[in-house]
Amino acid sequence: MNDKAVDLLEQYEIEVLRTRKGRGAILCDTDQGCLILKEYVGNIDKIRIQNLLLQQIDQKGPVRAERILPARDGSLAVRDADGAYYVLKTWTEGRECNIYDRAECSLAVSLLARLHKCMELPKDTPGLPVPFSPCKEYEKHNRELKKVKKYLKQKGQKTWFEISLLNTFDLFLEQAEETAEEWTRYSVRLPKSADDVVTFCHGDYQYHNILKNGEDWLLVNFEKCLIDDPVRDLCLLMRKLLEKGNWSVPLGAELLETYEREKPLSAMSRIDLYYRMAYPEKFWKIVNFYYNSGKAWIPGRNLEKLEKLIAQEKDKQHFLDEVFRRVAG
Repeated sequence: MNDKAVDLLEQYEIEVLRTRKGRGAILCDTDQGCLILKEYVGNIDKIRIQNLLLQQIDQKGPVRAERILPARDGSLAVRDADGAYYVLKTWTEGRECNIYDRAECSLAVSLLARLHKCMELPKDTPGLPVPFSPCKEYEKHNRELKKVKKYLKQKGQKTWFEISLLNTFDLFLEQAEETAEEWTRYSVRLPKSADDVVTFCHGDYQYHNILKNGEDWLLVNFEKCLIDDPVRDLCLLMRKLLEKGNWSVPLGAELLETYEREKPLSAMSRIDLYYRMAYPEKFWKIVNFYYNSGKAWIPGRNLEKLEKLIAQEKDKQHFLDEVFRRVAG
């Protein structure tokens, strides 16, 4: 964030009292409260859909979420001299959700369920993005995994991390392929939705984007919102929390029950959630990070993540069997 971006604030109908840097952005104390000016990365055409969702959340009021402030000319994003887009949003001077506090974890899930109650738009809304396909995503991940496995087998001198990675590759690749194949076979039998609305999810619902100020909570950073089953968000949050909690069955069951008290899951959504949880996403992330970064020096953190993943594998499979037994059966 360069200081020239501060000049962009002149394009807004606000009185700026003070600015300061924070979170890769500029925090602004204004006559309209605390705001944040951030560079907008991604497809700028999507910001209109994002704004429609945020307006709907604001109107229905089940949760508090950020709002985008338009510039004087009505535009949702403004450009600097280099052509970069910036967006001005509401913000709060708070802290992130504490993932080590079980009560806050449950509350984060409850907030998510309430959020999902108002994340729909009419199918005829202009400019809707293409719905996300988990099956196609899994297939893409699996091609990438096979490519890296081939690379590792052909590589001459290997580091200890690469040896460890190769030794465990078959286990996780088999999981990845079986999960993708089963989910594809199931999904092709699903009836086409006759609803006149499409359902969105946050796209990056994790503790970084759940902020607390006093007794109030604010959900932020909806830039990755997309058309997908809302269990995408639930899966991401649960996976993060369960990895921290060694795939605790009581914790996982409690999180699911908390979500369903607000918004019950359909049978199809439960099956969807099971396959998303079962797919070895963490292994793919470790492999992807390794392959797409410099290999001359491999951070020790990579090996730590791999060793933790392997150590938790038995607990994860036990969790899936216990919590999703009826689905898996």
